[in-house]
Amino acid sequence: MTRGWPTRRIALALYPFGAGAAAVNVFFASLIFSWVGGPVASTAWSLGLGCLIGAPATWYFARHIRHLMDVADGSEAS
Repeated sequence: MTRGWPTRRIALALYPFGAGAAAVNVFFASLIFSWVGGPVASTAWSLGLGCLIGAPATWYFARHIRHLMDVADGSEAS
């Protein structure tokens, strides 16, 4: 039995930060892409893509945090 928060709850708590970080990364990637003639992403596009990209990224990060919590509790060997 796992103690503490399940992965789903950790992911929901961290999702705003993951989506925000992904949105910033999308915007900066579009700025770098503009050096070779590409368009710069608008705020709405950056936020929208950040929300899409942030969901799986936050899920995998939450799984990693849950694994670290299990290892710290000694309930799972690393």
